[in-house]
Amino acid sequence: MINMTTTEIMDRKMLLNGEWVSRNEYMEIRDPQDGKLVGTVPLANLDDVEIALEAAVHGSERARSMPIHQRISILRKAAEELENRVEAFARVIALEGIKTIREARKEVVRCVETLRISSEEARRIKGETIPFDQFPGSENKVGYYLREPVGIILAITPFNDPLNLVAHKIGPAIAGGNAIILKPHEETPLCALMLAEVLMNAGLPEGVLQVITGIGSEIGEKLVTDPRVRMVSFTGGRLTGERIIKMAGLKKVSMELGSNAPTIIMNDADLDLAVPSCVSGAFWAAGQNCLHVQRLLVHSDIYDLFKERFITLSSSYQVGDKLDENTDMGPLINEEAAKRVEKSVDEALTNGANLLMGGIRNGNFYAPTLLENGHNTRLSYEEIYGPVTIIESFTNFEDAINRANSVDYGLQAAIFTRNLETAFKGMADLNVGAVMINESTDYRIDAMPFGGTKGSGLGREGVSFTLMEMTEPKVACFNI
Repeated sequence: MINMTTTEIMDRKMLLNGEWVSRNEYMEIRDPQDGKLVGTVPLANLDDVEIALEAAVHGSERARSMPIHQRISILRKAAEELENRVEAFARVIALEGIKTIREARKEVVRCVETLRISSEEARRIKGETIPFDQFPGSENKVGYYLREPVGIILAITPFNDPLNLVAHKIGPAIAGGNAIILKPHEETPLCALMLAEVLMNAGLPEGVLQVITGIGSEIGEKLVTDPRVRMVSFTGGRLTGERIIKMAGLKKVSMELGSNAPTIIMNDADLDLAVPSCVSGAFWAAGQNCLHVQRLLVHSDIYDLFKERFITLSSSYQVGDKLDENTDMGPLINEEAAKRVEKSVDEALTNGANLLMGGIRNGNFYAPTLLENGHNTRLSYEEIYGPVTIIESFTNFEDAINRANSVDYGLQAAIFTRNLETAFKGMADLNVGAVMINESTDYRIDAMPFGGTKGSGLGREGVSFTLMEMTEPKVACFNI
């Protein structure tokens, strides 16, 4: 266990035009666990936004002219430095956010991988020749297309993965030769600033990356609407994403907006695999996760057994101090979030759901919670973003598929079964961006395409797929 009393207050500066700058006004970053002051960061204003935008214009020119080998070298060096500082970064993730120290270490390791993949994908930005003579009259024409940077990218990141989701935007942007303005979540900006420092140490030219800290409602609109920004990459809530799309104007947008993830447990499922996988998927990061196992659809033949084993394992979860190695689950990001989860559960119980376990709020902590018969509640079709899962039974696989598809989200779904025919049918019929077979919805590697259908967003993340979003084809045609 790491002693909380030894924590030093981190006074971080933001990165504008290659300089680390402070401001007279600042934001306090507090540990959601107990409200202790963790650090301070500058409170940016609209003048700072203009500085960032002007710097990004010049940074875009530098980024575009960076040879591929330089981009590769910068990203590799950054990955190496981060790998040597796993514990320091993990501690900051745990202190400023909602993850336990064990969860935080895994995020840092994933971030190392994200940067490494970005360095590898930089060399794969390729074009193709175009057979112009396929059209009559074009017999004397030859040519090709290549891919060029989009230009200036605005990245807006959430609190739940405050390091790796930052890398998922910065890494491909650098690999593609873009400039990027990062607006990290106001409650978890510290590790993002630390990552920016790592990248600058690795040789990133000044102006290629800006990190501006401030309140989204105060500086976000100017960043999103400015025509110099050619792409907005946003990960966060659906309502905010929809507002950004309406404001953005004529530019590229990439949106990852959450989900209401269903997991189907068939009667032939391996429960020794399914139960711990679903418990982990339900309560990782206190359920503040777009891949959170929110809906369990369990075949009636095994419903009681699965439910009993799920409750038994979940009841052993240790909730408390994030820096304690034995803690399984930490707090929600703030009291407002905890009260929102509490209200949603209370509303579900009023509307006929049964409380099987949990349902207790203690400050910013909310106990791992399982509800039954919640199909007529908002929890069955909205994203809870907390440690709450609803469970219900089914007898017909088609009915389970229909229930899984009934919401206006479609990020990931899961099926536990030993039957290949069932697995392939579920893969075909579930209207989501990814189907996990014998793995919970809360599974992702950083190289896979990641994104969803319907209200879950637009476009795909995953380094190589993000890189395609952050570059554009340009055609060269020669009349010979």
